[in-house]
Amino acid sequence: MKVPFLDLRAHHQAIREQLDGAIAEVLDSGAFAGGPFVSAFERDFAAYCGAAGAVGVGSGTDALWLTLLALGVGAGDEVITVPSTFMATAEAISFCGARPVFVDIDEHTYTLDPAQLEQAITSKTRAIIPVHLFGQMADMDAVLAVAGRHGIAVVEDACQAHGARSKGRRAGTLGVAGCFSFYPGKNLGALGEAGAVVTSDPELEAKVRVLRDHGQSSKYYHSVVGWNARMDGIQGAVLSVKLKRLDSVNARRELRAQLYEELLGGAKEIVTPFVAPGNQHVYHVYAVRVGQRDLVLRDLAEHGIGCAIHYPIPVHLQKAYRGLGYGEGSFPVAERCAKEFLSLPMYPELTGEQIQAVVGELRARVGCARAQELVV
Repeated sequence: MKVPFLDLRAHHQAIREQLDGAIAEVLDSGAFAGGPFVSAFERDFAAYCGAAGAVGVGSGTDALWLTLLALGVGAGDEVITVPSTFMATAEAISFCGARPVFVDIDEHTYTLDPAQLEQAITSKTRAIIPVHLFGQMADMDAVLAVAGRHGIAVVEDACQAHGARSKGRRAGTLGVAGCFSFYPGKNLGALGEAGAVVTSDPELEAKVRVLRDHGQSSKYYHSVVGWNARMDGIQGAVLSVKLKRLDSVNARRELRAQLYEELLGGAKEIVTPFVAPGNQHVYHVYAVRVGQRDLVLRDLAEHGIGCAIHYPIPVHLQKAYRGLGYGEGSFPVAERCAKEFLSLPMYPELTGEQIQAVVGELRARVGCARAQELVV
């Protein structure tokens, strides 16, 4: 059986009529850049998260970058984050003129290890960006406690954690702001690029609104140097349709994760995701850890099982950040996980039969890889 890593066509099929209707409304209105459809989504998404406000922007990268700019982060500053993340987290820091400073991840949750956070703080530290990787929130209580002692802002990278909770609190609402991506494959995905900043700080919200629209405080009156980072009207309309289904979509992801866990139980060579007490994981990515990962990935592909790697090279070892001076061994947990992560198919429409096929092939491939490793 062939199993795709992601099936967006199946995901959209059930709501195709609603999506067509929403797009038609935008076409009829002509409100393509910003406008009422974006405003409606901002209001609804803020309410969903439990924040006072939300600002729609062009991407999750925009959300991170503009939030840091609104906080005054600039040249000579440092911003702490993790090396186990998509490149955008560090890019946003760099494009403010600041320096990314990394802290290793926890072995079990793959999120920022609070025990190592304080030693990374210097007099130049202006913000901390914990990343809610794969759909699970970082240990925000511990991060906020450290940040609070030093008076440092915490910005949540919630780009993979739409609807995730920690002790009943939604992702994106514990720090001064939460940044979301609505890239098509996300739990809440647009039909193109889009993102949002959620915050209950009215001053920060106002600054982000100005920055996303060329620094305009009113049309053609530019109070600061900004950028074109507006959300499209079509994306706002589409996201409003999908937001109504987000909790049910996340529940279906959780059920599929439970089936994976059940079927993979007892496989000593496979490390399945760990959910920290008090957390609700939304499984944007279902990443296991295996030895001989690249061999396993290749063999699974040959047998029709679509898998992926998130992410094969930690940010601190990327060529783009060679100038920071980090090297192999700087963050051993992140580096080890990067060599072992294997993302299995995960989407709400994934069937039990498909999951069984994935697990059957994975168990067989891991066994083969282990045997080859022993022979070598």
